[in-house]
Amino acid sequence: MEAMLYERLDSAVKCNLCGWRCTIQSGKRGLCGVRENRGGTLHTLVYGKAISYAVDPIEKKPLYHFHPGSIAFSIATVGCNFRCIFCDNWSISQDREIKGEDLPPEEVVSMAKRAGCQSISYTYTEPTIFFEYAYDTARIAHRENIYNTFVTNGYMTPEAVDVIDGYLDAATVDFKGSGDPDFYRSFCKVTNTEPIYQSLLEMKQKKIFIEITNLIVTGGGDSKNAFLKLIRWIIDNLGDAVPLHILRFFPSYLYTSAAPPQVSFLEELWKISKSEGLKYVYLGNVPGHKYEHTYCPRCNKVLIERFGFDVTSVRLKGKRCAFCGEEINIII
Repeated sequence: MEAMLYERLDSAVKCNLCGWRCTIQSGKRGLCGVRENRGGTLHTLVYGKAISYAVDPIEKKPLYHFHPGSIAFSIATVGCNFRCIFCDNWSISQDREIKGEDLPPEEVVSMAKRAGCQSISYTYTEPTIFFEYAYDTARIAHRENIYNTFVTNGYMTPEAVDVIDGYLDAATVDFKGSGDPDFYRSFCKVTNTEPIYQSLLEMKQKKIFIEITNLIVTGGGDSKNAFLKLIRWIIDNLGDAVPLHILRFFPSYLYTSAAPPQVSFLEELWKISKSEGLKYVYLGNVPGHKYEHTYCPRCNKVLIERFGFDVTSVRLKGKRCAFCGEEINIII
């Protein structure tokens, strides 16, 4: 299938879908491994080829402020535009063999409806690289009153955000190592982090609901200075009400020599975030921790209680705190 968002350069093409903006010669593929130049026409190779799908709690994305307690139909294809050496889903994200179950957009939406899902999440690998598949699915989903969410590394162009505007309802943007450029170069093979910030600003402008995750990786991705810089950028550019999830790294793929960060260190980062003024901060991959809960930023009462991905109680009146009436940045 012909891809979207590219321009022809004689026999080569320039892909304008993600921040790499690959120039691809005829017969070659982009860095993602799933977009191929065939005689001057760029093709997506993974359209309708689902390598993984499942029904998940929305909290697994994680989206804590977007229809909490609901379930999402999650779907992915092979491929990714990053090369993270610690990737949890490396067996599908780094696979360059084009494979998967034939699952057209109409069937994805039908399966989501049958499962009682309120949303479809394009996740597990990087949704930007299967953009056409996600876009067509999202359009059908909206007609059926089903929301759409991306779990993304944020490395999409403003043009891509503009195209899917109106169909993408929420996005979890996953930072690694607090966005430290040196960490991205060494651990993710990404030479320029600026496209992440550009796409976030475009999402904000389009009023796409945003939550941020930040994976704290031992041995390079655990700089307090980089963390503080990221927190201040979020507050200055996205606002103090954007939910932040501080995620605990566990060894995986090619990076198994490092131990997970200490929970006490994550708690310290949580306190830094709050002291800087962020209203909603969470610890992830620490099941049963008190910082999994949503607290009212005014009275500090627990509004949404969680254990792992399970919501165990909700104390809201509409979008307001049930105790003091504070308005909460949440979509329900």
